[in-house]
Amino acid sequence: MQTSIKPASYSRLQIYLHWAVVLLIAYQFLFSDGMSRAFGQVLDNVATATSLAATSHIVIGFTVLALTLLRLLLRATRGAPAHPEAETPLMRLAARITHWGIYALLVLVPLSGSVAWYASLGVAGEAHEVFKTLLLILIGLHVLAALFHQFVLKTNLIARMNPHG
Repeated sequence: MQTSIKPASYSRLQIYLHWAVVLLIAYQFLFSDGMSRAFGQVLDNVATATSLAATSHIVIGFTVLALTLLRLLLRATRGAPAHPEAETPLMRLAARITHWGIYALLVLVPLSGSVAWYASLGVAGEAHEVFKTLLLILIGLHVLAALFHQFVLKTNLIARMNPHG
């Protein structure tokens, strides 16, 4: 259970998990074409073997899911630092919605992809694409908000996710 006292910073493990997920998600988005082709072949009953692109996409997807569940466990047990004082109540609400939306989508994207692939279910593949698009939007908002904090509000918020202190 999370304590009511907020930690002063994220733990090193929380920071490393954050950046590991960032890198894995970036890889998935950059190299998803092979999986899209493989899934199309599965739906057309053409594919009999899994390609390297599809296999890596699946393994990385399950890794993202596992790391996200670990991040959620750490957040529940250790908590997260308090919002910067410069944030308005509306900004805090937007931050909460964005963070929890990202967490939800980091679970829903791999789950919907797994259902699509293993059940050859086109509707799950469509949900996977919608969730992926929503995740990209929320990641974009997250990055823009971090930059706004850094350069407009001057809160040095980005330092909280710096693995080197």
